[in-house]
Amino acid sequence: MARSKMAGTVLVTTHDLPLAGALSDGFRRQGYGVELFTPTEVVAAVDEPVLLVQTGGARTPASRRHARQAAELGVPVFAVTGPEDEASSPPGVSASFGTPADAEEIVLVGSRTIERDRLRRATGIVGDTDAMLEVIERIVHFAPVDATVLITGESGTGKELVARGIHALSRRRHRSFIPVNMAALSESLVESELFGHEKGAFTGAIDSRKGLFELADSGTIFLDEIGEMPLQTQTKLLRVLEQQEFHRVGGERLKRVDVRILAATNQELEDLVAARTFRRDLFYRLNVLKVELPPLRRRRGDIPRLVDAFIREASERHDRGPFQGIDSEAMEILARHRWPGNVRELRNLVESMVILAPGRRIRAEDIPEDVRRGGGALALVPTPASDRVAADDGLQTLRPQLELLFRTMMEMKVDIDDLRRDFEEFKSEEERGRVLVGGPRGEVASTQPAGGQGETVAAGELPPAVDVGDSGPERPSSDPGPSRVDPRSEGGGVSMLVDVERDAIAAALRATGWNRRRAAEILGISERTLYRKIRKYELGEA
Repeated sequence: MARSKMAGTVLVTTHDLPLAGALSDGFRRQGYGVELFTPTEVVAAVDEPVLLVQTGGARTPASRRHARQAAELGVPVFAVTGPEDEASSPPGVSASFGTPADAEEIVLVGSRTIERDRLRRATGIVGDTDAMLEVIERIVHFAPVDATVLITGESGTGKELVARGIHALSRRRHRSFIPVNMAALSESLVESELFGHEKGAFTGAIDSRKGLFELADSGTIFLDEIGEMPLQTQTKLLRVLEQQEFHRVGGERLKRVDVRILAATNQELEDLVAARTFRRDLFYRLNVLKVELPPLRRRRGDIPRLVDAFIREASERHDRGPFQGIDSEAMEILARHRWPGNVRELRNLVESMVILAPGRRIRAEDIPEDVRRGGGALALVPTPASDRVAADDGLQTLRPQLELLFRTMMEMKVDIDDLRRDFEEFKSEEERGRVLVGGPRGEVASTQPAGGQGETVAAGELPPAVDVGDSGPERPSSDPGPSRVDPRSEGGGVSMLVDVERDAIAAALRATGWNRRRAAEILGISERTLYRKIRKYELGEA
């Protein structure tokens, strides 16, 4: 795909000259400017840098300095790495390529990365997870057309930001974008606000007035909380959608407009249709194209990037620069919080911490106590041993319970070895006379599985690292359910968790063709953690 001369400049280091030459040719064919970059140069001195490719020596002082400079400008960094870098990527590197490096692959991945960053800047949306990349792709596909778009998602997920992104990439970008919160309009005035009114139409209408649809003519109107719109107004909106025309309140003359309508809701419109509070025909007319925003708890990989963006934003707004960011312990606390208020809650919290932090860096003690305590963190739920999946079944066959268990373990930084130590402590305490594991009321509950041999012990309480939660619906007496194992026994509860963790990692690796970076993304852990666990479980390609 040919690009304009203003596509930006790719910086290629000269550590490996033959590779640098091949990359230079490849990126130029893609329409980018290319500069061969020496150790003494400065990233900020280059006109419009869009990517830094380190062809070797990624851990040298010069390369580290260049990576820091690129990060300050929001420029992604690629690095060609050797065997010594298998355990972890060099600092500041967003993508690593092993040796011998494939120049065509680097150019292909680099071009995609540059294009994604351009789209993020145009839309204002921050996110590298698959869920958010899908959202960005939909924005790009939907923006050029004039069809109605329905944006759904929980409160605080960024629905208006998506609407603004669609408008910014559309042919209407130089015209008005008018956001309207339907929940904030009183039912008696909503039609006047949207469609305008004529003089004398009602008490207080001392003059004619244009409505928001007329003000948005040739542009875009965004109807947030569309489920709150009164039924009578829904009828008029349907006519605007179908005919692009309406009457002002109290008016006889037909008004015609050219407006693109974007709508959003955090409700299930199908349920409102079933309850007869929302018109079925309007629902179908709105739901032509759809963007579904994931809650923040399902895109935890984006939290560090969001936090960094909000810190920069808040420090500039409140004149707190130069602000040095956030330490790793504080970031870990934020990453495992549940965020019921989603991105809006995270932004507000980061802003308050930037203002109130005594230093120029957010530390764990600067985070509110309820967040530090993990009040919003996900609870670890038990998974029956019968739901474990063999590794060679592939990632797509992972049962939901196993996937939830493993992801939550990773999110809470639960380590199997730590759990093993906890169980050993419980065992030694019980030997001293304290019964810490038993039935629902502290007693030992025994069951005899159908056709089984011997007795199994039900664990009614787990260590503080594990929150059991709801045990689910009762089983019929004919179904003994999965066997539960006494964690005090050899190879008990901890072994079950070990199996779950090992199987999930193996399945992810097989499903991605042993692409460790992709597998780590799917599992929600770092490449370094994945590499450590591969060695721990002695996993290897078949």
